[in-house]
This record gives sequence, structure tokens and C-alpha cells, in this order.
Amino acid sequence: MLGFAGKVRSLTTVVHEYVTNTLDACEEAGILPEITVEIKDSGEERCIVKVTDNGPGIPKKLIGKALANVLSGTKFHRYMQQRGQQGIGAAGCTLFSQITTGKKIHIKSGTGKETYECDLGINIKDNKPEIENLVELEKSNFRGLMVKAEFGGVKYENSDHGVYEYLKRTALTNPHIAITLIGPDGKEISLPRSVNEMPKRPKQIKPHPLGLESSDLLDFAHVTNSSKISSFLIESFARVTPNKVAEIKELAPKIDLSKPPKELTWDEAQTLIATFKKIKWIAPEMDSLSTIGEKQIEAAIKNILNPEFMSVVERKSKVFRGGIPFVVEVGIAYGGNAGKTTESGAGGSILRFANKVPLLFDGGTCGISEAIRGLQWKRYNIEDFEKSPISILVSVCSVYVPYSGVGKQSVAQEEEIMEEVRLSVMDALRILQRYLSGVKSRTTAETKYKTIMRYVSQLSSDLGELSELKSADIEKSLKSLIENKYSKLFGQDEAQEAEEAKGVKEEAEEEA
Repeated sequence: MLGFAGKVRSLTTVVHEYVTNTLDACEEAGILPEITVEIKDSGEERCIVKVTDNGPGIPKKLIGKALANVLSGTKFHRYMQQRGQQGIGAAGCTLFSQITTGKKIHIKSGTGKETYECDLGINIKDNKPEIENLVELEKSNFRGLMVKAEFGGVKYENSDHGVYEYLKRTALTNPHIAITLIGPDGKEISLPRSVNEMPKRPKQIKPHPLGLESSDLLDFAHVTNSSKISSFLIESFARVTPNKVAEIKELAPKIDLSKPPKELTWDEAQTLIATFKKIKWIAPEMDSLSTIGEKQIEAAIKNILNPEFMSVVERKSKVFRGGIPFVVEVGIAYGGNAGKTTESGAGGSILRFANKVPLLFDGGTCGISEAIRGLQWKRYNIEDFEKSPISILVSVCSVYVPYSGVGKQSVAQEEEIMEEVRLSVMDALRILQRYLSGVKSRTTAETKYKTIMRYVSQLSSDLGELSELKSADIEKSLKSLIENKYSKLFGQDEAQEAEEAKGVKEEAEEEA
């Protein structure tokens, strides 16, 4: 259920859980994250994973709750974009280590006020942390968190689903992170930071009425301090005003809005949800979203993929299910290190992300893949996507990403999200199309130039005999004439090419 299925996937899931926790902690503390992931083989299908970061660390009194207490997350109630919210991830890794090796995980944490080490496990019967070998470290300069654990039933490999690919994609959508990977062979791979700016922190907002289900309404009603349903609706949800409450009362007269919210029944909640859909609402606030940003995506793509050409598109925020805000960002890299390596050469690849987290598995059922799959590639001068050196990065950011499974590796096929993904990719492909058209024209011109130049010498000699003029003068004049005609092929420096690429992008964006 949590992604610990399959040897390669299980190892990648472990790294994913620790890395996303680090990113969230560093961003909340305003620290540019630096992460080192070290993996060693410890036996057949067994690996020791060590993840060290420079984050704020975890106070001693909270270490058990943070890493060894399932469903103790603090993000359930926060209506804002966040990487994880189930309260299972890191504790799930502790449990996975315990049930596959019988060993506890080892922790070292430095908060600036205290530094300590300990071994940590879970009492499975009571779901309580078990802390052993706790040692206070005096005069330590260590700041951050180090987690070291051994896992069974796992395998390290360099594949599209492996740890390196996961970290590379993490660096693409989190360009402010610096990552170092040390694999079982001892080889060190660095993914340097692309930008030195922290991403904008999302703002917590109230849920919009059109994004609610009956169960959501009842959950909020049972924990509110409001004395009446009418005041509960105004205080708990966005865009609900006394005038809107009056509309609700008129459309649902059988519901007593003056009674306590805790007395709200399932049938009444269903009636209220149906009533919400009949009312015209102002769209929800978008401050709850933190996108990657066009410049940051460009910097990351250039740093990681070093493409021949790239185009980036960020469309305006939209809503799905009537009231849940989301934003789609798309980056296309062509040439260079873009695409994936196949037996026949380079091939197209789709890089999927949800709230800046890479989705490496379950691509066949993902709404992002499904939205891209039906595009007509030849319209964009791409003969065969599967045989082209192209990477399509699609990032979906939302306060609530509708995953199609609890493993959170596939975005559900929500119609509004899929349509926005499709339109975003098409916008970016139009920009690439203009560039590829220019490349095709330049290639054709180069072929013509080389063909003509091949006959200049013979033609000059023949014309010299016919006209009694010097063949050398004729050849010089012909070469000058040809070079003037094809002058755009010569003397172009990188700045000129960049300027032309920018012009192509601006023209294509205007057309789109």
C-alpha cells in the first residue's frame, strides 16, 4: 500500500520518503537544502541506506513521533500545497526496516540547541516508538538529521525507476536543492544546486465549498467550535458570506442552520453539498500554491539535461471538482541529454511530478501520461516521439493532488487536470515546432550550399574557357555570390543563436 512493493521500487520509496521530509523541513526553516544519500550492499537483496541533510534537525522529544509513530502527521488539516500529508512515510520506513531485517534505525540529530544519537523502532502492537541507546553529544557542530537503516528485499540499479533517476528528477523540480549520491560501487554523483533562491512558501487557505464531499463537510462539522451551522459555514470555508448563507437557506429550507454543527446528519450534508453546486461562487484563492517557476525550470533543465533547445510554459491556475485549485507547468527539453537511452538510440520520455515530487511508477494509469499519449506528434515536426531525444516535464501543483492509489505514484484521470496538461504541453510543443522548423530549413540550406560549392571549381574553369576570363576571378566571384546568399549560416555566435531562440519562443507564445 505504501509503495514497498518490488525490490527496486522499495529502495526508491525509502529514499523518496527521507528526501521529501528533508525538503519540507528545510523549506519551512528557510534553509537551502543539501542532501547526501549513501547506499551500500549488506548482503543478498539487502542495503544500508544513509541519508544526511543540513536541515533544522528534530528535537529529542519529537523524534519518536516523527519517525516511529504511524499516522502521527501534522498536515492532515492544512489546506495548502504540501508534499506529504498521511503521516506514514518516514515511520513506514522504520517499520519496513524492522520487519525485513529485525533491526532498528539509527538517528543523529542536531538542532543547534541539542545534538544526540539513538536507535529507534516501533512497538507494532501499540504503535508507539521505542528509543534505545540514547547518547547526548556535547560540543558537536553537527546540524541537521542523519538517518541510517538497513532494509531487506531491496535492490539498487541504474534504471528509470531507480534511486539515481528519482534524485535527478527531484533536482529538476526542486532546483534549490544540492544532492550527492554515493552508490554501492563507491562512485559519487553530484547534482548541484541550479538556483540560490528558496521557493515561495504556500499560504494556508480555507477549503472552497465546491471542492468538498459530504464526508469532508461532516469531518469539519465535528471539530468546529462554532455554535451554529450558519456561522460554521462562514468561519470554516472560503467565499462563504452571510449573503451566501441566506441563499443556502432559501435553496435548502428543510435544514436548520441554527442548530449545532455536530448534529449535522449525512443526509443533510449531502443536501448542503448539492446546494453548494447550485450557487455561483467566487473562485478560490491561489496563494495556497507554490509553483516551480519558469526561470527555475529553465535553470534546472539546463543544469541537469543541458539540451539543445528547451521551452517552458506555466499556465494560469485552474480549479477541478469545482473548487480545488491547481497549476500545471510544462518544460520540454530537446537534444543534449534529454530523452531516455534505448537500444536504437535516444527515445522520448515523460517526466511526471506532483507537488514537485517525481512520479516514477504506475505511469500507465496516470492522468498526465494519458493526456499526453493522444497528441499528434507529426504536427510539431516530431516524426516519432519514441525515437526522438525529447523529455517532457509535467508538474501538477495543488492543495489536494487526486492520486489514483495510496502509493501516490499516479495522478487520477480528472478531466479538468488532463485537459490543462494537454493544453500546456501543446503550447510548449508549438515553441519547439518553430525551432525544429528553423533547424530543418537550416539543414536544407546547408545541403544546398555544399552541393553548389562542390561544382564551383569546375564551373569556373568551364566559364573561363568560354569567356576568356580568368577562372580564379570567376571562382572568387561565384563563391562570394553563394556565401552572400547563405550568409545566415555563417558567423552566428551563441548570443545570436540564443536571441533567435528567444524570438522563436515569443512568436510561438503569441500565436498560442
